[in-house]
Amino acid sequence: MEYVGSALDGLFITKEGNSRGRVGRRRYSNDDGTEYKSKNLHAERRRRQKLSDRLLALRALVPIITNMNKATIIEDAISYIEELKNNVNVLQGLLYEMEASSEEGALPRSEEIDPAEEMRKSGIQAEVEVTQIDGKKLWIKIIFGKKRGGFTRLIEAMTAFGFELTDTSVTTSKGAMLVSSCVKGIHGEINEVQRTKELLLQIINGI
Repeated sequence: MEYVGSALDGLFITKEGNSRGRVGRRRYSNDDGTEYKSKNLHAERRRRQKLSDRLLALRALVPIITNMNKATIIEDAISYIEELKNNVNVLQGLLYEMEASSEEGALPRSEEIDPAEEMRKSGIQAEVEVTQIDGKKLWIKIIFGKKRGGFTRLIEAMTAFGFELTDTSVTTSKGAMLVSSCVKGIHGEINEVQRTKELLLQIINGI
């Protein structure tokens, strides 16, 4: 009887020990998971703080912020960058005009380059292309003779007709000036493709 009792006691102790071992390992696993979650939490806080700091820096660079939430700050920054790009392209067009004027002024009048003649020799024709992008935006491509003050008159006339230009690109080659841009109505009105093309042809024919 004593032998059986000792064996049962040993069996009980062994099971109890194993039970404690399993519980102990489970407790260790929980501690490890808590530590992992804590590291993730700290990393997420650092990421959010970094993002907040960058948004504050962006807000300081953009002159007009319509709202202080994150999405609006980014949208206003995009609009501001697009405006700056458009200004750069407009100034580039004016610079081309100044360069063309200086080149013409440096030549004797009898040797002045005729843009129309240079375009004709190169097989380039004045033209206007208009393509619908979405409900309110059009993409335009205009080719016309590179004349003194021509780009300025083009922009002034388009503004007078109610066009707002964005993403404007200007290049010159062989007596021609190529202007491509996205346009929309200043007040958000929808521009018709054919009507816009007719207006632009009217403008470049008058330059």
